[in-house]
Amino acid sequence: MGSCWKPSAVDDGPRRGGSEASGRVDGLLWYKDLGQHAWGEFSMAVIQANSVLEDQSQIESGPLSSTKSGPVGTFVGVYDGHGGSEASTYVNENLFCNLQRIAAEHRAISEHVIQKAYLATEENFLSMVKKKWLNKPQIASAGTCCLVGILCNGLLYTANVGDSRVVLGKIETATKEVIAVQLSTEHNASIESVRDELKSIHPYDPKIVVLRQRVWRVKGLIQVTRSLGDAYLKNAEFNREPLPLKFRLPEPFLKPILIPNRPYRNQEAVDIVNSYPRKGIARKLVEAALQEAAKKREVRYSDLRKIERGVRRHFHDDISVVVVFLSTRLKGGATPRRTQFSLKPNI
Repeated sequence: MGSCWKPSAVDDGPRRGGSEASGRVDGLLWYKDLGQHAWGEFSMAVIQANSVLEDQSQIESGPLSSTKSGPVGTFVGVYDGHGGSEASTYVNENLFCNLQRIAAEHRAISEHVIQKAYLATEENFLSMVKKKWLNKPQIASAGTCCLVGILCNGLLYTANVGDSRVVLGKIETATKEVIAVQLSTEHNASIESVRDELKSIHPYDPKIVVLRQRVWRVKGLIQVTRSLGDAYLKNAEFNREPLPLKFRLPEPFLKPILIPNRPYRNQEAVDIVNSYPRKGIARKLVEAALQEAAKKREVRYSDLRKIERGVRRHFHDDISVVVVFLSTRLKGGATPRRTQFSLKPNI
């Protein structure tokens, strides 16, 4: 099986990475109700809220290496961009290719290979920012969370920087209940242990995390504490003109503020997946998230669906959901492996 799916901006339509028919568009919603990957089925959905879609996602199934004799499996990536779409788009177009190249060099998929792929993607993107930022300074403020799941040789690897989340639905043998198991750790300043980590890294900066409008933010600017991109918070050379003033810090910094390395309740998501047919399940999860957003903002769901992109961002962010079903031959013996990254760019 070849490359599967890469939805792009809703107004551009979905991009096909393989031979299957494209997904469908319903207003600001893009969805693929059900498709096949090497180990089972999948469902995808993306709802746009920003003027420009900042989320990217992909499923690649087949060779995980650039050589024919390399490992085979399924790669899933979800990239929640912020400050623009440049970083998430770059990761969507380059991370998997970097993984294939490095997996070919090592002839395997491993935590080390995944980490090297993240590092290569980060370093290449920051190099591009350096070349372009005088003419396009806004690119220095573009960053993205990067959540990846890889199924290979009976193992499930998860790797994450940012605050996206991987949740596994596990059937309890005795009770037949489906239990939610979170497989990734979030890097968000709203979490006390994450704030403590930042304070320990920056002991001489009393404003490394700031509570603003009841939300904790790094330097009062951003909630995520690890990301790919966000050059303006990693390299002091971008903390000056021509970067727009709203992104510039009033004081210089000597070390990266961000390092690359709870949008949805776990059990509720797993219960929805377990209670409805597989076909269209990603779209069902997006709809559930929109229902929550409408309830929180005290508007009707039907009215929320009519709000245009850009204005919609005041009610919810771009939302991407990928549901991957594992066949029984993998469920019995699959072992999750979690990889946490703390990567530092060269300065």
